[in-house]
Order: sequence, then structure tokens, then C-alpha cells
Amino acid sequence: MARHAYKSTPLFGGAIVVDMPEKFVDVSKIRTVPDNQEVYLDNDGFTSIIVDILERIETEGDSPLERDGKAMTAHLEDIAGEDAENVRVWNTTETRFTHLDPSIPCYTLIATTIPKPKQPLIPENMPPELAQQQIEAAKRSAPDFTALIMTLVRLEQKQTDIIITINVPHIKGEYDEEEVDLELGKQGKLIGDAVEYAARVWETFEIKDWGLFA
Repeated sequence: MARHAYKSTPLFGGAIVVDMPEKFVDVSKIRTVPDNQEVYLDNDGFTSIIVDILERIETEGDSPLERDGKAMTAHLEDIAGEDAENVRVWNTTETRFTHLDPSIPCYTLIATTIPKPKQPLIPENMPPELAQQQIEAAKRSAPDFTALIMTLVRLEQKQTDIIITINVPHIKGEYDEEEVDLELGKQGKLIGDAVEYAARVWETFEIKDWGLFA
């Protein structure tokens, strides 16, 4: 049974509908979001759900599975950006969407990345003790690591890849460190919640207007 409440949510002007957690808010009401992207943020935390409509990545390989695997890696590296070298993929599985034709290839991976520390911009005339406070504050707010649940939907006939990413930053003091050890299969509450969100997406994601990909 679901631990969270959900609401049916129109994306891209209603061309897609999917259940989002009720406590997540539409980021486009706060700041500008690219036209090919929808971003929802946990009102009570740091987890976000991002839906990207992207040009299909074409790759080489001896089988569709191999080519799709390479495309998945390329998308993951794009998402991780400068932290790509610190990404670790824990598992990858084929995924079934309730409202998509079973012939459409869909895959999901769970990965973690350790972000590189980002130095705050400090004016040259700032007093040294204040500058040090800024540096310490930046360290405290940086995640210990970020977990990613990334689902890839490959719409070959539309030359489109849909990427659904659930980003789960783990910030010191905001999670129980003893509950998380992916080596031992211990996901902790934040990743456990994200797995539930992902399962709800697979169950409710529906394309209402295929003209979106024209």
C-alpha cells in the first residue's frame, strides 16, 4: 500500500498525465523551466522529480539491448555533468509502463553520485573570518551523496527519449546515516520513498497527445 498521497498531474500542457506526490510543487511557478522539461520539488525536503523530452540518442551495438544500454549511460552522464566520474550504478532493470505499448523499450537504473564541493563566490574585500563562515556553510549544505532513480523511455518512431529522473540528495543531518548502505541493500527512507514514486510513475504515466513529439 502506498505510503504517500498522489494527485493526477498534467504535464506539457496536458499531453502527458502522471501521478505526482501531493506534497510536490511545480517548480515552473517559482522559476523558469525549459519547454522540454517538467520539474517537481518536494515541499518538505530536497527530492525532485524531473521529466525531460529529449532527442533520441543513437548508439552502436550488436543488439537493441546493448544500444539502449549505451544510450542510458550517455543520458546518465549528461545528468551527472561534472560529477559524472563519481557516479556508481547499483542496478539496471527493464521496466513496464501500464499505459505504454509493451513493445516500447523502457529501463530504470538506480545510481549514486558524490558531488564535487562547490566553492562559494566570495568578494575580494570580504573579511577572512566571514569568508571562512561562507565556506563552512557551503560545506554543510552540500549533499554527502545524491541518489538517482532514472527511467528511460525510448520512442524510436518519434526519434525521442523521455527521461524521468528522481533526484534524492542526502544532506548530513537530514537522513539517518545508519539506515543507508547500498552495498548491503539498505536504501533508507529517502530512497525507499523515491522507489515508491517511481513505481507510481510507471503505473500512471500516460501519453494523451502523441503530437507532442512531432
